[in-house]
Amino acid sequence: MKRLRSILRKLRIRLGSLRLRLMLASAALAMLFMLSLMPVLQGVFLMALEQTVEKRLASDAAALISAARIHDGELHMPEKMPDEEFDNLDSHLLGFIFDRDGTLLWRSRSSIDELVRYLPHYDGQGHEFARIRDDSGHEYFVYDIEVDLLRGDETALSIVTMQPTREYQVLFNGFAWQLRLWLGIALLVLLGLLWFGLTWGFRSLRGLSDELDGVEAGTRQRLSDDHPRELLRLTNSLNRLLDSERRQRERYRDSLEDLAHSLKTPLSVLQGIGETLAVQEGNREQAQLMQAQIERMSQQVGYQLQRASLRRSGLVRHREQIWPLLEGLCRSLDKVYLDKQVEATLEVPEHSQVTMERGALMELLGNLLENAYRLCLQRVRVSVQPLLDGCLITIEDDGPGVPQNQRERVLQRGERLDAQNPGQGIGLAVVEDIIESYDGELSLEDSELGGACFRVRLYD
Repeated sequence: MKRLRSILRKLRIRLGSLRLRLMLASAALAMLFMLSLMPVLQGVFLMALEQTVEKRLASDAAALISAARIHDGELHMPEKMPDEEFDNLDSHLLGFIFDRDGTLLWRSRSSIDELVRYLPHYDGQGHEFARIRDDSGHEYFVYDIEVDLLRGDETALSIVTMQPTREYQVLFNGFAWQLRLWLGIALLVLLGLLWFGLTWGFRSLRGLSDELDGVEAGTRQRLSDDHPRELLRLTNSLNRLLDSERRQRERYRDSLEDLAHSLKTPLSVLQGIGETLAVQEGNREQAQLMQAQIERMSQQVGYQLQRASLRRSGLVRHREQIWPLLEGLCRSLDKVYLDKQVEATLEVPEHSQVTMERGALMELLGNLLENAYRLCLQRVRVSVQPLLDGCLITIEDDGPGVPQNQRERVLQRGERLDAQNPGQGIGLAVVEDIIESYDGELSLEDSELGGACFRVRLYD
């Protein structure tokens, strides 16, 4: 069942290709055209074949007419016919002469062994070409022409020539087989030309896709104008969107820098006033409360600034190598927690990349690693597992871990289980916001080391 679902999923992905859809539609139309063309060509061939047979039988009938003689009202035919096929017993060309009442007056030697029952009808219509069957079920072509040798009713005759259809049926079957063969070859050639044409036609879309990949990777700023006219409106709209997004990000960055600068000075002044008031015995309690609130405001402002600045861009997709960042962060944290002698293990492929901006990735890994270093006893392990559509980052420690009933609370903004160390419980909330902005997933589990295990699932 899983294999069937996998096959169906792959089929849906492939059918999502515009070129494949056009190819399938073109192939279906080409097959329908070939299937409708086949009976038409067969009909045309059969019509031409019957016309040929009719002309031949008419010529043989003319030979009988030229050989017939009327003496004293009786029909006389020569012993040896001008057309030797009428005298050959093995011949398939049959000849008959009837009077106007349908009485058989003469038959060729070739027709003696044939069980053909044909009753002509003299109706003055000239000639008739038809098909009949004998008692054995064999089919014949029949050409019946009415003549009046002496221009009188008593000499009105029906000259009939016949020939079996089986020889022509073999010819027709051979033609039909050859027709199917060559139409099949023509269909394959046509499909090949269609695939080549679609590939050539979609080359411009491939170029546009490559340029979009360059924009996402950050190697180019805009799309070029070297595209077909039908795509220029799309590329111009995308360029305007890219320029607008770039300007908007620059405005956000400038506004955040201005906000940080404008808030930093008043908060510093308030903190200085709090320290001055704390010296006085009567104001110590109120001063400590004010300092705590100022520190909380400062951290909340920093959190909001980080949250706004680390949002993913809409079109530009950055890819960062994760190994250098982890190595640098671990070296810094080793110095901060030097007294712990933390043993950090990095199980990371050397060239692993993550689809995330560098600042956001630094903030994400920094918060999780700092949390692991702070709460571990001695061991921290970081592993990165590349996946088909992204990667899985796992950060574990051998600390006390997080109880099952407290895990949702830990990820909430401002919530902390570790009350012994300073902080406002914002780090994990920042991590969750970053992961959410990149459509990722964050889970908290038990580690094999004995502590907490944070798993970050990121998608390309």
